Amino acid sequence: MAHIKLNNEQLPGIVGLLDYSPATAAPLTALADALLVADSTLTKAERELIAASVSYWNGCHFCHTSHAAIAVAHFKSDISLIDDIKKGLPHTDVSDKLRALLHIAHQVQKGGKHVTEEDITAARKTGATDKEIHDTVLIAAAFCMYNRYVDGLGTWAPAKNEEYIEMGQAIAQRGYSVAVPQEAAVF
Repeated sequence: MAHIKLNNEQLPGIVGLLDYSPATAAPLTALADALLVADSTLTKAERELIAASVSYWNGCHFCHTSHAAIAVAHFKSDISLIDDIKKGLPHTDVSDKLRALLHIAHQVQKGGKHVTEEDITAARKTGATDKEIHDTVLIAAAFCMYNRYVDGLGTWAPAKNEEYIEMGQAIAQRGYSVAVPQEAAVF
């Protein structure tokens, strides 16, 4: 049960919060679409891996598993990817550039001042552009906010990875507007 009375206690994680506050739902879903769906030199799958990883490091089960399920859909992978993210992707073929960007994201997750010039130089050596570094930092920072929003209000989350797959596929196909409560039936 959430810490506050939501309009619909059946909606998990951020979905219940979007339903509770339409005034904040619009900019929050627009930000997610801008960061994770809009055109970028980072693939949607790569950006979802960053979001899912930051969420895991923050201990936010709902955000980690939902974004990992979206990455599963984008990669056309099997569900084991969700748990592989928790282990640092040892069984997932990702580029050195993405690994360097994930390192930067982890530094941001710990605190923005943890990002060093050495981290940026290492990412550039793998081919990361300034825009990709910028976007990684912003995704990581935004997901720290989303994670604290979801967990700070004590929302519930389905326990099993399998319970996120349908939602992950829907969001991968249609973007984050699908998470707006009138379409929350994907859960």
